[in-house]
Amino acid sequence: MSITILGIESSCDDTSAAVIRDGVLLSNVIASQAVHESFGGVVPELASRAHQQNIVPVVSEAIKRSGLKKEDISAVAFTRGPGLMGSLLVGNSFAKGFALSQQIPLVDVNHLQAHVLAHFIKDEPNQDTAPKYPFLCLLVSGGNSQIIKVEAYNKMEVIGQTIDDAAGEAFDKCAKVMGLGYPGGPIIDKMAKEGDPKKFTFNKPHIPELNYSFSGLKTSFLYLLRDELAKDADFIEKNKYDLAASLQYTIVEILMDKLRKAVKQTGIKEVAVAGGVSANSAVRGAFMQHAEKYGWKIHLPKFSYTTDNAAMVAITGYYKYLDGEFCDIDAPSFSRVEI
Repeated sequence: MSITILGIESSCDDTSAAVIRDGVLLSNVIASQAVHESFGGVVPELASRAHQQNIVPVVSEAIKRSGLKKEDISAVAFTRGPGLMGSLLVGNSFAKGFALSQQIPLVDVNHLQAHVLAHFIKDEPNQDTAPKYPFLCLLVSGGNSQIIKVEAYNKMEVIGQTIDDAAGEAFDKCAKVMGLGYPGGPIIDKMAKEGDPKKFTFNKPHIPELNYSFSGLKTSFLYLLRDELAKDADFIEKNKYDLAASLQYTIVEILMDKLRKAVKQTGIKEVAVAGGVSANSAVRGAFMQHAEKYGWKIHLPKFSYTTDNAAMVAITGYYKYLDGEFCDIDAPSFSRVEI
C-alpha cells in the first residue's frame, strides 16, 4: 500500500505545502511574502498574518496538483521548529486540524534536518542520486551555518557551526548596508559576476576547530565602507560590483576552508550542501572545483529545494512514518534547537 505524506512548512516567510507518495514528489507549492522587502528583513508579525492568509489555498493547491484527494493522505508532516514562533504556530495548528479531521497520524519535523534530507526527494521512482551514508553536509542559510556528519536520516551530528552570525545573514546585512535591497544574497550573487573578487580584502576570523564566525567579516566590510565613503560619497556606486564579488569570494573561502578540514578529519568524501545559500553560484562553483581537485563526490540540491519548502518536510516525514515516529496532537512548536 502506498504511503502518501502531506508536508507543511511555515518556519519563516514562505508558506509551502507538498505531497510525496512513496518518496516521489507529486507537488510542491510555495507562496512567498513580498511584504518584507520594504523593511529590509522579515517582520515576524506580518509573516504570521500572511501565513494565515496563505495556508489554506496553498495546501488545497498542493493536493490538487498531486492528482490525489485528501482522503488519500497517510499522514501530515509539519515543521515544528526552529523558526519564528508565530509562523510556526500557523503551520502547526493547520497540520493538527487536518490530521484530526482525517484521523491520520501527525509527524513533527526538524527544519534543519529537513534541509539535509532534501537530497533524498525523488522525481521518479527509480531515481538514485541521493548521498550514500555516511556523508558530510554543509548547511548554509540566513540563520544557520553548520557542517553536519550524517550517518542516517535520524542520526546527524553537528561537527562545526557558527558561533555568532550565519553566512546568509552576512550576505543580507552587507547588501543592506550597500542599499541593495532584500533579500541581499541573490543580488550580491548576480552583481559579483561582473566584479573583481580580489579587489577588496575582508577579515577572515580564525575560529578553533570546525566552527565559523561571520561577525568580524561584517564589521570589516562596514569599516571599509565607512572609511571610503568619508573620502568619496560615491564610493559604493563606483565599486558595487567589486564589493559584491570580494564579499562573496571571502564568504565562500571561509565556508570551504572549514569544510576541507572536516573532510580531512573524518575521511568522508561524500559531501553535500543544503540551505538557501546553496543556491549561490560561487558556492556551487567551489563545490565543483573541490570535487575535481580533491576527489569529492558532491551533491548539489535542485534550486527549488534550496529555500524553505514543504517537499523537504514531506520527505523527512516519509522516513519518520516508515519508522512509526509520530508526535502527539499537543506537541508545541519551538523557536530554537539544533539537529
